[in-house]
Order: sequence, then structure tokens, then C-alpha cells
Amino acid sequence: MALSSTAIGTTNTTVYTSSGNNAIACMVVCNVYEFNPSFPTDHTAKLSIWAVANGSSASNTNLIVNALPITAGETLSLDQEKLVLGNGDTLVAKSDTGSTLSITISTLPV
Repeated sequence: MALSSTAIGTTNTTVYTSSGNNAIACMVVCNVYEFNPSFPTDHTAKLSIWAVANGSSASNTNLIVNALPITAGETLSLDQEKLVLGNGDTLVAKSDTGSTLSITISTLPV
């Protein structure tokens, strides 16, 4: 099993590139800001993720998470379904707010 961690930018950010065939076992996205109950919507970020075939680009046809709001202090775990990526396939992510979300991806070679 391999781990990869990346900060998600406000433009399309390649967060994982498959070398060979790899299964995505789990993706964990964390909003790195501390939750403030006095201002519960502060630092909420909207997350989008694309699964992009080698040679393609992120578009509506390969969007797998669409502008999902993640509040400060929240962690999202995507682990119910597995994705198998071929050599050169990528996962691309974007946040509407910079320096707010980080993603850790766990992979297994197949």
C-alpha cells in the first residue's frame, strides 16, 4: 500500500498519477482549519474531483465529486467504492478556497 498527500489548489490540481495499474483504496480529504462554532461557515471549501483517463482532461464526463462543501475541521472519507486506474490515469481535484483542503490517497497495485 502506498500513500500520497497533496494540498488542493483553486485550479485543477493533479493529486495522483497512476504508475502501472493501481486501485484507489481510500481518499481522505481534510479541511485544515479549526471549526469555530461562533462562525460555522468560515473556511468552508467546495471540493471537486475528477478521474481522468491517460491523455484526457478533467471535464463533466469524468467528474466524480461536484462542489461538495466541506466545513472547517471536517474530514471526508471516500472508501466505499474502489477505482482502478491504468498507467498514466490521474485524479484531479480543485477547491474554491486555497490552502484549505488536503487529500491523502491510499493505493494498491493490481
